[in-house]
Amino acid sequence: MRLWIRNPLAILAEGADAGLVVENGRIVEFVPSGAEPAAPVDQWFDARRHVVLPGLINTHHHFFQTLSRAHPQAIDKELFPWLMALYPIWGRLDRDMFVLGVRLALTELLISGCTTAMDHNYMVFPGLDDATDIEVAEARALGLRATITRGSLNLSQKDGAVPPDHIVQDEDTILADSVRVLERYHDRSDGAMTQIALAPCAPFTASKSLMRQTAALAEKHDCRLHTHLAETMDEEAFCLEHFGYRPIDWLEDVGWLQPRVWLAHGIHFTCEDCEKLGRHGVGVCHCPTSNAVLASGFCKTRELEAAGSPVGLGVDGSASNDGSNLMEEVRHAMMVNRLHYQSTEEVTHRDALRWATQGSARCLGRDDIGEIAIGKQADFAMFTLDDIRFSGAHDPIAALVHCGANRADRVMVAGDWRVVDGMPVGVDLGALIAAHTLASKKFA
Repeated sequence: MRLWIRNPLAILAEGADAGLVVENGRIVEFVPSGAEPAAPVDQWFDARRHVVLPGLINTHHHFFQTLSRAHPQAIDKELFPWLMALYPIWGRLDRDMFVLGVRLALTELLISGCTTAMDHNYMVFPGLDDATDIEVAEARALGLRATITRGSLNLSQKDGAVPPDHIVQDEDTILADSVRVLERYHDRSDGAMTQIALAPCAPFTASKSLMRQTAALAEKHDCRLHTHLAETMDEEAFCLEHFGYRPIDWLEDVGWLQPRVWLAHGIHFTCEDCEKLGRHGVGVCHCPTSNAVLASGFCKTRELEAAGSPVGLGVDGSASNDGSNLMEEVRHAMMVNRLHYQSTEEVTHRDALRWATQGSARCLGRDDIGEIAIGKQADFAMFTLDDIRFSGAHDPIAALVHCGANRADRVMVAGDWRVVDGMPVGVDLGALIAAHTLASKKFA
């Protein structure tokens, strides 16, 4: 079926002023101003009220953390004290809670305009052995593309680390399950709806041996690698004390200084570090809201991009954001980076949108999404400017970022409408919120 998305108010693409045509889940034609499609269409959608963006792509999250937003034991703490407060609470997570945490996070991302979701889940332990399977199933039920990481922890309190002993696994168990989920779910094809990446948590919760063996698995199965790195100065002090070198040297030592890798946060890199990461094609997911909430610092986005590193955008965990709204993250990215660089010219609304689309796609190793272009997947986030916050706005695309858009009116994934009139298709939102709220009380 050929669908013409007709006469949008604005579109983030050149030569498509009268819209575009979607067929079999792909963009097949741009329609220039005043023209009609070159071939007949079966349907059309009147987009006169809509600003059309590429579907937003999230590259770092912890879905289960939606259950511990604004927790009184973690408020106003920096990363290490925050983790020490929350890990004992997260240790009470059960399977039913996990399912609801994942479902709500995915739904929240979707209605914010996100068409490709990513999760870095390291909560895999007895009772949650099928955590990756749950996440894949929930993303498929919503019709979202997803890169689900098989995360891992193998250092716990018995090793001098923070996580409770019962939520970590040994290397053999982690690696065996990594192979299982890769063989079952990892789709390398163009237009893939589900991909798997491997993601030991961080230098202070994953052993060097686990990191090296995970890198070998990624090479064998052709998948991406992800971890937290250089988020705080405490992490740098930890690496210096335990390894005798800085976090970027740890990354190189364990064989992760390579193009398969994208990192979360990447705040405390020097300019020389940025150049090194760029030379090796390592991506960085910028998490501006979480970085601000935890007072972690500023990511060198411009230096990383100049060096050749892909820079993407992520909401991070909903206990440090404390939300899962990727469109809000775009606005925060623009503002935080203008503060950091003290410039309105070096970071514009289009830079922030690029990080959330093309940059994020590059972090995930994908060239079929992240852009409105002929042949790309038909993934769109479509916003209206009907709300009072947009009244008087002159540039529709700039208005989405500057005036604070936070909820899409329409979202298309692979040519299918997944949000219609601001509501996720097939989801009883009220029932989901009620069940999720009840489940979160177990963390009180």
